[in-house]
Amino acid sequence: MKKLFLLGLALSTLLLCNCAGSGEKCQGNCKCQNGENCQCSQQCNNGENQVVKAIMERRSIRKYLDKPVEHEKLAQIVKCGINAPSGMNKQPWEIRVVESQELINQVNEVYKKANPDILEKDPSFKNMFRNAPNLICVAGEQNSGLDLGLLGENMMLAAQSLGLGTCCLGGPVHFLTNTEEARFFIEKLGFSEGYSLMYILAVGYPDESPDAKPRDEGKVKFIQ
Repeated sequence: MKKLFLLGLALSTLLLCNCAGSGEKCQGNCKCQNGENCQCSQQCNNGENQVVKAIMERRSIRKYLDKPVEHEKLAQIVKCGINAPSGMNKQPWEIRVVESQELINQVNEVYKKANPDILEKDPSFKNMFRNAPNLICVAGEQNSGLDLGLLGENMMLAAQSLGLGTCCLGGPVHFLTNTEEARFFIEKLGFSEGYSLMYILAVGYPDESPDAKPRDEGKVKFIQ
């Protein structure tokens, strides 16, 4: 029951959050100011609900333009993330936003040495993070998986609403935590004691528009 309550609360929070507008007037008494997002849960842009639009259009992006994301947009994404609900409001997460291309390049060299045939397998390879120019690294306390999931979804939807793509990565986490030569990357992130790196969000301007994968609506039942 607790999990269902938290998931319901997460959706309610998203519908009310200020992370899904585009600088146009909303229906009702709400207004989006100078590119800021609507402070309401009503519909913007020709009557289309922007939260629902972001949810339905979000995709996992694995090709990015060679263009770093502006600091202001990254900050807004993270702000939306930490406004996610968490059990007892413990907020059992720590976030590190990697803007340093030098740090990404350094750990990428370690990855290429460990995988010398990577360019043969993937000629488009630029870095081990799906070629994304920026990273959001999320660490959590033990047994914080549900809360970290809510945090991550908020950030992915916020990025979508800002015209950005994301991909939740687990493979690089395994490499970073199990390769001694790559440990410097996690040390540079400087997570507090008791926190472990759980996933990394690749973030960037998308260079692809993949179709939605099929969803099994048969797993949904309404009890009336």
